[in-house]
Amino acid sequence: MNGITLTLRALHHGERSLAKELSAVADRHRTEHEIHHVAHDLLMWSNDHCRRLAETGRDHGLDLDVPSEEPATGLLSAVRERAAEALGNRPEPGLPLLRDLRELYLGAVGNSVYWEMLAQAGQAARDDRLTDLASLCHPRTLRQMRWANAMIKKLAPQVLTSL
Repeated sequence: MNGITLTLRALHHGERSLAKELSAVADRHRTEHEIHHVAHDLLMWSNDHCRRLAETGRDHGLDLDVPSEEPATGLLSAVRERAAEALGNRPEPGLPLLRDLRELYLGAVGNSVYWEMLAQAGQAARDDRLTDLASLCHPRTLRQMRWANAMIKKLAPQVLTSL
């Protein structure tokens, strides 16, 4: 395995992890409508990144899985929905939300580093497909980072000083 395939694999893993976390955050914070809806929209971006990475990975001999289009259902989704309702009624629901936003931010930061590495490798290898992929997806990842950071800045003062 060469450096490009290692980076594609690591980036795919990072996007899958971020997608799972975005899905969980959207479910856990259903009562926070902005969080719920934006996290769901950002989840679609990470799923799209995974699909594009899987397509590009095939050209490099990788077999990367493609995320399902189906939303989470069943017992886990029901448990998350009940937990969201319970947390929404507690006086300190902000602390778990801040923790979740921190995790989303850090996941997006890690992915951003890999997108930058992939873009640089694509330029060095004169591989337009890699540079085009990074040019499309990296700005979205930067937007995911900015959103999580902005929400932390917005919520932290209120949450942390009200304890």
